[in-house]
Amino acid sequence: MAAKFIFVTGGVASSLGKGIIAASLAKLLQARGLRVTIQKFDPYINIDPGTLNPYEHGECYVTDDGAETDLDLGHYERFLGVRTSKANNVTTGKIYHTVITKEREGAYLGKTVQIVPHITDEIKRRMLLLGKTGEYDIVITEIGGTVGDMESQPFVEAVRQLQWELPEEDCVSIHLTLVPYLKAAKELKTKPTQHSVQLLQQSGVQPDIIVCRTEYHLGADLRRKVALFCNVKPGHVIESIDAWSIYQVPLNMHEEHLDELVVRHLRIENFAQPDLTNWRRFLGRLQSPKASVDIALVGKYVELQDAYKSILESFIHAGAANECEVHVHTVHSEYLDDGNAEEKLGGMDGILVAPGFGERGLEGKIVAVRYARTRGIPFFGICLGMQMAVVEFARDVLGYADAASTEVNPKSEHPVIDLMEDQKSTTIKGGTMRLGAFACKLEKGSLAEKIYGTEMISERHRHRYEFNSEFLDLFQNAGMKATGRNPETGLVEVVELPGHPFFIGVQFHPEYKSTPENPQPIFCAFVKAAMDKRAESGKKAKMRPEKESGSGE
Repeated sequence: MAAKFIFVTGGVASSLGKGIIAASLAKLLQARGLRVTIQKFDPYINIDPGTLNPYEHGECYVTDDGAETDLDLGHYERFLGVRTSKANNVTTGKIYHTVITKEREGAYLGKTVQIVPHITDEIKRRMLLLGKTGEYDIVITEIGGTVGDMESQPFVEAVRQLQWELPEEDCVSIHLTLVPYLKAAKELKTKPTQHSVQLLQQSGVQPDIIVCRTEYHLGADLRRKVALFCNVKPGHVIESIDAWSIYQVPLNMHEEHLDELVVRHLRIENFAQPDLTNWRRFLGRLQSPKASVDIALVGKYVELQDAYKSILESFIHAGAANECEVHVHTVHSEYLDDGNAEEKLGGMDGILVAPGFGERGLEGKIVAVRYARTRGIPFFGICLGMQMAVVEFARDVLGYADAASTEVNPKSEHPVIDLMEDQKSTTIKGGTMRLGAFACKLEKGSLAEKIYGTEMISERHRHRYEFNSEFLDLFQNAGMKATGRNPETGLVEVVELPGHPFFIGVQFHPEYKSTPENPQPIFCAFVKAAMDKRAESGKKAKMRPEKESGSGE
């Protein structure tokens, strides 16, 4: 069948969970046997989030084809298990860049270039692009920001035009709003939702389904009130109550019949009921762990949880695979030193040193590596974390006191981490790093090869600096082994300490490929090593309460 399109907008407040609702609906439709993809349209002028500070935007997610994208694409991949690409994330910056480039080339034949129709036409072209490949039955488009934002208006206008241009059975508009609970009045209030929908209607878009984010259950009378004032059918007002885990949301949406409403509106015939067997099995293991571990996540963006979103989700997946609850304790590397390392890292069953850029907090990361290496605590370093493991080993084992990355100390006589050769002539920062999936050959019999169960793997990268191979023999002879190399360039991708209970650093970002139904192997092995460490120390498992309030965001 020809592709059909679903548009998800949001109102009242940001961070209500449009991405989770879009991903949950996609999961349900996929479980019915439909081919589904999701794309995110962001209203900021940056070409991509690659140059944005994590404090501003959270994690920058990377796809196989090297796109730096919004973190919501990580949710899409985790829920669907389907790889996204450059085409799945579009920003205002990309739209304007394309239109202005065409104007410079004379493509508009001297016409005055305007938001309508030229910008909106380019937005529509991008919105329909994935549907024309023949690969998908359903394309879900999430519109970033909230309705009423000035910068979101061209995207909303494009949705209005598509609602008018496409057959009714080929297009669904879903609007996510907030129904707040006022404690003083002891009641839920629908006025913010009414105003949000009115703003959307004033832009010419009529939602077919309204999803109400709420902390308390919505009664039948309240749903009828929302339906009446927002001009939708009563059965088309959906409750999205706070969930104990984001992975519970697809089941909640199925109970609310969201997927059924959509397939009926799109007139998809002979659809099957969703098969969520594996998803329910994952949730069962997640909700009823038999053990627990404490993991320190050492990084410099720990104030914002979204900065390490994929890592935190990977721990959830790996924990469920091991029937173990992973308690992640964030440690700010900028404030970690030898004097307080015992206080902050003592009692941890494992230490992960996180990726990042720049000089700030690097010495704290080196302290964390040293603590894990010398005390036999399971260690996992990702990207910059792996590089700091190399620097620590060079300083404390090889005796090179000035060992450093040239990112921090370009004058070091022992630059054990150096700028990649193809990066030395690059002056533009955006989209110029080593990005995307690359092959890696693992040494037979190594820890990495045992973890993956194969000698050839492919993982995603996002970096400019690499292990300096001029020092490789010195490291190998002293006990730090390079057990993963790029088969074409020889770039060191994996380092290990064979005599250590568990010590592995990787230049790539394994967290980007982890999903609930296919957890990332290194995270699974790391959690298992932490469990073994805990059992060896004789510590009791620290289990969460049977019922825990959480967020469905």
